[in-house]
Amino acid sequence: MDVSFLLVHSPSVGPSTWRPVAEALRARGHTAVVPPLVDVTAGPPPYWPRVVGDVVTGAPRGPLAIVAHSNAGLFVPLIAEALTGQISACLFVDAALPPRTGSVQAAEPEFVPFLRSMADESGLLPRWTDWWPEEDVAALLPDRRTREVVVAEQPRLPLAYYLEEIPVPSRWDHVRSAYLWFGEGYATLAKEAAERGWPVDRIPGEHLHQLVAPGQVADWLVATAT
Repeated sequence: MDVSFLLVHSPSVGPSTWRPVAEALRARGHTAVVPPLVDVTAGPPPYWPRVVGDVVTGAPRGPLAIVAHSNAGLFVPLIAEALTGQISACLFVDAALPPRTGSVQAAEPEFVPFLRSMADESGLLPRWTDWWPEEDVAALLPDRRTREVVVAEQPRLPLAYYLEEIPVPSRWDHVRSAYLWFGEGYATLAKEAAERGWPVDRIPGEHLHQLVAPGQVADWLVATAT
């Protein structure tokens, strides 16, 4: 079966975080698209319908593997529901893991005070890479040029984005799902994915390791989805 790859980036960053993997997938003969989600908070809340709408609008026809990174993982159930009949696999790459049903916030409760401390008087947060020390950000990225592109395209998200309830349709994970993790920060989620019976693999690296080793990540996606 010829599966296309729908690469969903976290709205906290931009589409360049998936672009090298998309290029690697195309070089391997697969269709791969990265819908841009940098404007999903441009209007009033709720924001999740715009995330889903922008992804669905950019989706190719035919069988699809949804591939989500970071907090984009929380939108996978809604995207799968919107593209019912097309989804052959839901693949999570160093990504947040949605519950089986109910709802979920983009920020874990223990992380909310940190976010509140950074919000300005209008409720806007700094760009994601500005949350962390410069040396930590540099360690995430393979070179200076990549860093410039990733930093420049990031939106400033409102605190409300991280606090809104994202619905989780029931039985969203009836399709094949798998989890790839990079760093220790996602070890617990990888363990939870394994407890759900999903295939779980690791390519050791930092949170944006798909920019460092796009070929390895593309190979895992192809092997897992096809």
